[in-house]
Amino acid sequence: MQHATPSATLGRFENTRFANGSATYTFLRRGDSSFVNATGPDGARRDYPVRYTFGVWPLQQYLVELSKGRLQALPIAWDTRPEAQGGQRWFSLAPAPEPPPGDPFHWTGYQYNWNYMCADCHSTDVSKGYVAAADSFDTKFSEVSVGCEACHGPGSAHLSWARYPSWLRRFWHDDGLPAQLTERRGVHWSIDSTTGNGKRSAPRTTDREIETCAQCHGRRSHIADGYTAGRPLLDYYAPLTIAPGLYHPDGQQLDEVYNYASFLQSKMYSKGVTCSDCHDPHTQKLRAPGNAVCAQCHRPATYDTSAHHFHRAGSEGAQCAACHMPDTNYMQIDARRDHSIRIPRPDLSVALGVPNACNRCHTNQNAPWAAAAIRGWYPNPNPGFQRFAHAFAADDRNAPAATDSLVMIATDSTQPWIVRASALSRLATRPSPNAIAVAKASSHDTIPLVRLSSLDALGGANEADRLTIAVPLLTDPRRAVRQQAAWILAPVHASVPASARDAFDAASRELIESHLYNADRAPSRIRLAAFYTALGRYDDAAIQIRATERLDPATAKQFEQNLAAAAAADAQAAALLRALNSAR
Repeated sequence: MQHATPSATLGRFENTRFANGSATYTFLRRGDSSFVNATGPDGARRDYPVRYTFGVWPLQQYLVELSKGRLQALPIAWDTRPEAQGGQRWFSLAPAPEPPPGDPFHWTGYQYNWNYMCADCHSTDVSKGYVAAADSFDTKFSEVSVGCEACHGPGSAHLSWARYPSWLRRFWHDDGLPAQLTERRGVHWSIDSTTGNGKRSAPRTTDREIETCAQCHGRRSHIADGYTAGRPLLDYYAPLTIAPGLYHPDGQQLDEVYNYASFLQSKMYSKGVTCSDCHDPHTQKLRAPGNAVCAQCHRPATYDTSAHHFHRAGSEGAQCAACHMPDTNYMQIDARRDHSIRIPRPDLSVALGVPNACNRCHTNQNAPWAAAAIRGWYPNPNPGFQRFAHAFAADDRNAPAATDSLVMIATDSTQPWIVRASALSRLATRPSPNAIAVAKASSHDTIPLVRLSSLDALGGANEADRLTIAVPLLTDPRRAVRQQAAWILAPVHASVPASARDAFDAASRELIESHLYNADRAPSRIRLAAFYTALGRYDDAAIQIRATERLDPATAKQFEQNLAAAAAADAQAAALLRALNSAR
């Protein structure tokens, strides 16, 4: 993110017009300032000054300022690639026809809002500053782009340390940085001569670095303000698991999920690899070019040879990443590699319809052809590290046997913990005695996200099971777990034992604060209304529904229609409907 100076603004603003269906945008330059003429939130056209540029390669977006502190990302971006690669052009990130003003997906709506959607990952020390009473933002940041403190935490103590003489600093190991990303310090990788694979000299016992990266390089919900690098991830974010719509059932990326949950599935993660083993975070380049980055841990004589990959040396098929980390385009032209780092499985394409690396290149062939080629090279092919595809595929198609399969995955200690957590979350719609039993066992797991997902599995649980499993988690060390425990207990809150009442009230306040922090979003308002309703606070729930009517009329209308349909048989729905009508 940069101020929109002439040198930072890469797009062609010399009175250039772009049409996306009936929606048109004209990009203008006046002196050192850039403008876009577009249809505003009231339906009228006007010139909007471009305040900031967003991104450099392979595309650049532009931020304009609306009233009440809102910065909005234009849906028309500039392709910064060379003309020979199809670049140096305006293109649309939105489908045509574009929705009208007032729709959340119009460029002036909340789905294109920088304050919520973008700021936290593209600037340093961001405070969103949403003021619900005024429906306005007072968003602040310490640095307009991503600076040192975004990854290392506040740096004032580090600056004090740096003022001491160098000879003294060598003996004073506390450099004052809150986020000590030291998991690679003093560690080396050696390659086993038998397998050709690397082994870490000492096990990685923490995820500090990976969690620091996950703040931005992971699909997650933002549940609290004030995160700084080094603090526990689940006190400020709730990472999403391998869920339908986000991932293919074998765990390959589908939607724009970034890298965190993908990498957690990988054998590399299980063996102790960190992000910076492969990436230099300061140069934003790989530690070594091409296959050499993999050769840090995998012997080239074993793997970087046609006897392994069966492709011509130097060709695309001979590149490790092409087969094991295939890319997918997001934002139309931004290719991002899948960090689950898997063995190609065209046989799963045949059985489950998932994509495979082979047919991404060999587009003129089908999956059975690719599967036969793999069998020809490897008569007994390695099935790979990820072993949950059939269970998750059964869940995706709502097969009756999926419950037992998910329970097996959730209880299998050899599965990556992100996979176990994902299986637990998927059990939310599959209540059964076995699901409750695995949720109870998983509620004591050492991994916070597994404990959080154990609560997801209680979606259809009865009162006794909710109390048994969720009450102890009201005092969990991580905020995301505590507030989810309050959510699960809300329908049975009257039965929470007196000894846990204070803990329930405290976790409930955290849940309410989380949703008020995100009160600029209609889904957060709706969920908070549901929580208030479960507590019998119907007037408070009605306030949230009224606010949703202003933010997203279509979502509010659908909710109210569902509410009216349920009111005849549901006393709480009827009570909320009465409160809502009284508030009008």
